[in-house]
Amino acid sequence: MSVKATVLVGLDVHARQTHATVLDRSTGQMSACKLLGAPEAVLPFLERIGSDLLAVYEAGPTGFGLAREAGRRGLDVRVIAPGSVPRAPGDRVKTDKRDSLRLLRLLAAGELSFVFVPTVEDERFRDLLRALDDLRGDLMRARHRLSKFLLRAGQRYEQGQAWTVRHMGWLRALSFDDACAQATLADYLSAVEFGLGRRQALLGALERAVAGYSRAAVIARLRCFRGIDTLSAAGLCAELHGFEPFPRPALLSGFVGIVPSERTSDTKRHQGSITKAGSGHARRLLVEAAHHYRHRPAIGETLARRQAGQDPRIIETAWRAQRRLHQRWQRLHIERRKPSSVVAVAVARELAAFLWEAARLD
Repeated sequence: MSVKATVLVGLDVHARQTHATVLDRSTGQMSACKLLGAPEAVLPFLERIGSDLLAVYEAGPTGFGLAREAGRRGLDVRVIAPGSVPRAPGDRVKTDKRDSLRLLRLLAAGELSFVFVPTVEDERFRDLLRALDDLRGDLMRARHRLSKFLLRAGQRYEQGQAWTVRHMGWLRALSFDDACAQATLADYLSAVEFGLGRRQALLGALERAVAGYSRAAVIARLRCFRGIDTLSAAGLCAELHGFEPFPRPALLSGFVGIVPSERTSDTKRHQGSITKAGSGHARRLLVEAAHHYRHRPAIGETLARRQAGQDPRIIETAWRAQRRLHQRWQRLHIERRKPSSVVAVAVARELAAFLWEAARLD
């Protein structure tokens, strides 16, 4: 990446103060200062420097507000991913001043890559999806605690699948003579029921948010694919910014981290496990959806309802994906004896390309 701005600024942004290191490329002069206040307090300082500048800071808890407000004022302030900043293995000294200087040097050398800055609407919608994902983990842990406690207590449910309405009724009817066991059961069961109530409230909020979301049409397109319901489609759309930052499917796969790692030297080339870069939430959603393609291609009632009223080209793409990905699963798992976990990642990589095609179809 070539940098054409005359003045380069490295910013280490925190909630109460910001360290800035400035390089004037025309004179070679470098200066550093500390600016007190919220992140937006940096903007008057940048405006005094002039419009011919490029400032960068790492994405963190302060969010993207500084970059968005700078854009409204005509200033070029960009955000970089913390994981993309190289650091020496032996570097054990970390200060705000050193961090801003490091960013400035890497920016001047053209060694930084910038992340996509979402709009306020996109960021709030993504926060809702991430809250649902966090709740999924909380509910799973609460269920595990309760089920393992009951196993230790000798209580086993043998009348069907767990966590159904009937199973929850069985749990509520349980009781122990021992006061300690009864208190433990009540606490673990209340945690599960509280999690179910939270999930219901968040799912209701998601349905209302999707109806007024600017990318609702993209979500409707993604729902035409097998294994992609409203929650998965909304999560992928939020994490991948509606697929807009990716001009090619290969860039999308690399961003999600479902491409093989590689070590190539001289004439030797070795590919290892996937890189697991980028959004772990999007990667999990793609892999979960990929497992549905082990079944024969079919259009069930639920999928038919999701596809009703959609562009025939999207439906044709979704059907083509079913046929291609099922064949891929069969060839890798049945013929080549690959583990299902490896096959799911390979199918997820191709599914991402089909989703990219549908999302960007004009």
